[in-house]
Parts: sequence; C-alpha cells; structure tokens
Amino acid sequence: VQLQAFGGGLVQPGGSLRLSCAASGRAFSTYVMGWIRQAPGKEREFVSAITWRGDRTYYADSVKGRFTITRNSANNTSYLQMNSLKPDDTAVYYCVIGASAWRVQSTAVDYWGKGTQVTVSS
Repeated sequence: VQLQAFGGGLVQPGGSLRLSCAASGRAFSTYVMGWIRQAPGKEREFVSAITWRGDRTYYADSVKGRFTITRNSANNTSYLQMNSLKPDDTAVYYCVIGASAWRVQSTAVDYWGKGTQVTVSS
C-alpha cells in the first residue's frame, strides 16, 4: 500500500490550503481514509476521516466548520480543504488509511503516508 500526500506549504492566518492523498496498492472498498497531524512537541492528533463510499465524514472539534474532507472513488484519492487556517494548525499532516473510523480517530491506523508540512504564519 502506498499513500502519497500533496499540497502542504506556507500560508498566512486566515488563508486556505488543499491537501490531496492518492492511495494505491490494494483494494480499499471497506477502509476509511483520513488525516492525522503532528505539531512539534505535541502528540499526534486526529483531524478528519471519510468512509470509502464517502457517505460519512468525521472531524476533530478543532477543525469543524473550517476543514472539509472529500474523496474521489474513481482514482482512490481524498482531499482535505482547509480554510480559515490558524497558527495552531501548523503541523505535519499525514494521510492515513484505517479499517474503521474509530481506528483513524484514535490514530491506530493501518497505513501511513509520508507527511506534508503545513505552516500557518504571517
């Protein structure tokens, strides 16, 4: 299984970024895709997740109303649209796949991609 994440960068507070994650290597029809982040000196933190069918989404309280997760089943890709970014959103963002939403929310995921750095600073 390979997960490739794209879209990180430097943005000013209040700005937007869109992260993408492409999955390959096996069939994922029952898995959940998501994002977990880790800021310097802090523990890993669940951000968002979406079922493979795209019928349910999950968000951490800290990003609700600002982040939106979607997916494209045709190319096994998920997207995280991040709006109204804050300095506290600064972290390395990891694309992940888990066997259930609970596993992703508890960061006990099955597959990790390489992280992409998101920096929110003026």
